[in-house]
Amino acid sequence: MPAIMVVGTTSHAGKSLMTAAICRLLVRQGHKVTPFKGQNMALNAYVTADGGEIGHAQAVQAWAAKIEPQVIMNPILLKPQGDMTSQVILMGQSAGRVGAAEYYEKFFDRGWQAITKSLDQLQENYDYVVCEGAGSPAEINLKHRDLTNMRVAKYLQAKTLLVADIDRGGVFAHIVGTLELLEPEERALIKGFVINKFRGQRSLLESGLDWLTERTGIPVLGVMPYFQSQLPAEDSLDLFDRRINKPAAELQIAVIRLPRMANFTDFDPLMAEDSVQVSYIDQPTQKRFDAIILPGSKTTIADCSWLHSTGLADWIKTQAAAGTTILGICGGLQMLGEKVSDPDRLEGDISEVIGLGLMPVETVMIDRKVLRQRQVDSEYFSIDETITGYEIHQGQSNWVSNDSTRQPLFGDTELGWVWQEQIWATYLHGLFDSGAWRRCWLNGLRSAKGLPLLPIDIPNYASQRNDALDAVADLVSEHLDLKPLL
Repeated sequence: MPAIMVVGTTSHAGKSLMTAAICRLLVRQGHKVTPFKGQNMALNAYVTADGGEIGHAQAVQAWAAKIEPQVIMNPILLKPQGDMTSQVILMGQSAGRVGAAEYYEKFFDRGWQAITKSLDQLQENYDYVVCEGAGSPAEINLKHRDLTNMRVAKYLQAKTLLVADIDRGGVFAHIVGTLELLEPEERALIKGFVINKFRGQRSLLESGLDWLTERTGIPVLGVMPYFQSQLPAEDSLDLFDRRINKPAAELQIAVIRLPRMANFTDFDPLMAEDSVQVSYIDQPTQKRFDAIILPGSKTTIADCSWLHSTGLADWIKTQAAAGTTILGICGGLQMLGEKVSDPDRLEGDISEVIGLGLMPVETVMIDRKVLRQRQVDSEYFSIDETITGYEIHQGQSNWVSNDSTRQPLFGDTELGWVWQEQIWATYLHGLFDSGAWRRCWLNGLRSAKGLPLLPIDIPNYASQRNDALDAVADLVSEHLDLKPLL
């Protein structure tokens, strides 16, 4: 099976976006294409149709290839917990919490077996596999245990593209240094370079490109201009690059930037709304917001403790008392309650934390992780549309009040509620992807400010995401010569 590998000189060089774009371009040529990343480390996860967990970036790449995401596209997902340990997701399911040394002792061989088995299965069903590396392929202290980069490229004999971020500076040193640290058989697989995030005048770069080709014998296949994509960010570092200031925004929404924030792709649809300014904050501010969102978290108890230690817990309660709408999603739902308990210490060393007390809910962490896609009817808003999303949580939340002011958000009354018309909570990720539901929720905020209501008859966010994938593919097609890779 023909294979293309995309590696980078550094993290955050643009590998994920390039992989998605190449998938879309090959589909346009009539090929049946699949993405692949052997091992990903991220807190943004997606749940596949069969209840498996993969990196959200691989789900986006699958959508770029116009296929449904599958576990075999990302057989290993590491979810950092902030205490020098990670939860290991192997073939879509949790396999335990380990430190780095223990991980490579217990999971290296199992991981490589899962990777090769997945690749062999993909070979049977697709014309091309487009693989994404991780970090740099030339980390000499880690290469002996690197499951993601040139080990995969060598297994597939993949034609490999090396992407370098010129915006960081030192791009020629990054490229040449990376090549120098590769083994000869690895270097032989590198068929071209991409200079990414270029802001300057191309003619001023030409002499350097000529030198690079003469020095290495490898052509520069593309110089990509710097641009801001509307595609979901892979990790929280990307949030700084994707901040868009909207002076004319009519609604101000704060998302609490938790230390172990997870699944912040939930908020991309809000960021795409012209009338909404989304701000990620990690400390109290004097600014008054129309809504504050507590996002998901990999370690709810530790992040809830952080809210108290930073003063954000009291700040959120003060804003709520002044009339601000508060929404908690997944781990954020759990933090809104009275307390969160972890008697078996599944998340870490803290067994219990007091919540914000904004909703009469108590949560207990249990060993069984809920992983499933959902299709539910809207109960709170009258819309003629099924809401789709997914659950991914390890806590079980119980309502501890008989107060009748609790209102269900969906037909499944355990999936989300509204408390006293102001405090919202749900376990459903991807909720804002529904155009009608998102606009109904925003219209509630607008009505409170006396603003005119927005139309709710709009496409779902999947349509906008597909347009963004097409836009990225168009740009890459204009600046990248794919022929040497095909």
